[in-house]
Amino acid sequence: MVHIHVVGGGLAGLTAAITAAESGARTTLYEGHRSLGGRARTAEGPYRANEGPHALYRHGPHAAWLARRGLLGPLVPVPPRDGLRFRFHRAGALRRLPPPALLRLVRRAPHTAPVDDRFLDWAAGRVGAEGARAAAHFAATALFHHDPGALSARFVQERLHRLGSLPPEARYPVGGWGTLVERLAAHARGLGVAVETATRVDARTLGELARTGPVIVATSLAAARALLDDASLAWESGRTVLVDLAVRTRRGDAFVVSDLDAPGWLERFTAQDPGLAPAGEQLLQGQFPIGPDMRRAEGVARAEDLLDLGFPGWRERTTWRGGALAEGRTGAVDRPGTTWRDRPSVVRGDGIFLAGDQVAAPGLLSEVSFTSGLEAAMLAVKAAGQHSGSGAGSRRG
Repeated sequence: MVHIHVVGGGLAGLTAAITAAESGARTTLYEGHRSLGGRARTAEGPYRANEGPHALYRHGPHAAWLARRGLLGPLVPVPPRDGLRFRFHRAGALRRLPPPALLRLVRRAPHTAPVDDRFLDWAAGRVGAEGARAAAHFAATALFHHDPGALSARFVQERLHRLGSLPPEARYPVGGWGTLVERLAAHARGLGVAVETATRVDARTLGELARTGPVIVATSLAAARALLDDASLAWESGRTVLVDLAVRTRRGDAFVVSDLDAPGWLERFTAQDPGLAPAGEQLLQGQFPIGPDMRRAEGVARAEDLLDLGFPGWRERTTWRGGALAEGRTGAVDRPGTTWRDRPSVVRGDGIFLAGDQVAAPGLLSEVSFTSGLEAAMLAVKAAGQHSGSGAGSRRG
């Protein structure tokens, strides 16, 4: 039996390993950290924070794939009562309603937006410059990019349309994304996948693995570039300050504060899942994209300004605080004239396949990792069959 190797135990790697094992292939998954999950890990302890805001979108392929295997687990939607506490920062003040121009753009079908134009230019021609800027900044929650208006109009509109759908598409795994990773890992092991954690694969080891069967590299694009010594493995991503905060509960706190004056987002995740923080406390998470020349402190300052508006007295109420600067770890963005098809190909040659959130695969947020992992595994299984068949033919001859 030809062996399929999967390097990387995040969502892409777990999806690939499960798909390969379901085909009957002997499969081993290698993860450099002691725990699986990649950027889908959930922190241990009383504050169950993810690495940035996470949600599953019910119209996406990932949710359906998980549901068919009984892996979806309990999900919670945006609570109706807390949904009314959605606030928009516009012209320096918090408002209960978004500008009508933003709503008009949200309703437009993605295929009406051109691939070759900047989103800001295309949107301004339909709702005016002010509405276009607000829409670009609102879409930043799914882009993690400091200048969404400069990206491909089609790319941004696809995300804006799904983010603004009613009822909301977003669903949240109870207990954080770590619970979803646990179910995926248990299912993989149940299918016979050998899972090796705390095992780093270098170029030499990769070559040895490739001699026994196809290899799926399901790491970050930067890690894949170094591992495969392939300078072509590059694509633009965002640079984002991630903010984690626990505060004592206060009546009237916002559920979400969306910054329409600049890309920024704050969300109270305990509104839908109170178990993410101790009783009497609320877990807030946010993202504030910054430009390539900006310092992390500038993103933190923007976050604190938004906290002052949406969560009065948050400094005195804070019980825990964390955060990070995510550089190139938040998925691919497409410039005008490019689509997901132009990103690094899943097929790398010589039995090597690529998966991850910056690979040539469609989808919103984590759906790109899922879709590329699925495709890489199916191609690896096919390649393994061809390899096995040719070997058998040689023996018969």
